[in-house]
Amino acid sequence: MKILVADDDLVSRRLMERVLQHSGYEVITADNGRQAVRELSEPGGPRLALIDWMMPELDGPEVCREVRSRSDCGYVYMLLLTSKESSEDIVKGLQAGADDYLTKPCRPAELKARLHTGRRILQLEDRLVEAREEMRFKATHDALTSLWDRGAILTLLRNELFRSIADSPVSLLLCDVDHFKKINDTHGHVAGDEVLGELSTRLLEAVRRGDAVGRYGGEEFLVVLSDCSVVQLKERAEQVRRAISCCPFSTEHYSIPMSVSVGAVSIENWDESITIESILKRADAALYEAKAAGRDQVVCAATLVAA
Repeated sequence: MKILVADDDLVSRRLMERVLQHSGYEVITADNGRQAVRELSEPGGPRLALIDWMMPELDGPEVCREVRSRSDCGYVYMLLLTSKESSEDIVKGLQAGADDYLTKPCRPAELKARLHTGRRILQLEDRLVEAREEMRFKATHDALTSLWDRGAILTLLRNELFRSIADSPVSLLLCDVDHFKKINDTHGHVAGDEVLGELSTRLLEAVRRGDAVGRYGGEEFLVVLSDCSVVQLKERAEQVRRAISCCPFSTEHYSIPMSVSVGAVSIENWDESITIESILKRADAALYEAKAAGRDQVVCAATLVAA
């Protein structure tokens, strides 16, 4: 684990570095407070820090304040190294953002014990962040396919439309799996779930990084294509269609030919007179035409343009 040792005294810094390296730490050093702040603010920088109270440019409490003020940085566990022993000084250091303090000269056993406490706290924070991100993912993603769920993909569509006000066209594809009920009836729901999972992967691979794919409901999927004009729409929609029908889907026990029907619509010069509901209604009507015309094809609706 990386640890920062910030001390303007070369001898103290080297002694501390030697003790920490012997304990398995990757040691990064700084000889002034401003350098310490830079090191702790770097992406992937140390999350443990030993900071001397008295340093040039910024003293230890000022370093703590600067680091704590930066919301874009991960949590750093900081120990102040000080010869000050009054309770007023200790309170001042802790109020500045230090997590703990050590009186110089430090005894190695006490140093290791306090750093071990810091590591436990950082591990707890990592688990809390991981749990928070997992909850956030579950709140916005479909459990079966791991795609955006209906609410999230519609929110993304709305956000993309607002972004498109600066003359950037948006298109969307409403895709429906052809004869999906027959797959469930013939091969079972487990195979059907496997097909939806593989189909989701193919959809993601068929679109660009900046596009969004969501499970709209059942076997329907919504693809939001940013910066995609009506001129590009047909080709982009065909890429998605071919990605599904190009080869059979392999489940644990079956090889199943698959296809999708696609209703496509492009929106230009959007304003709030064009509602999300009207866009989806237009895409759904185009999808119905694709189904009625024999499936496994794309139908592009007329472009929606604000009045």
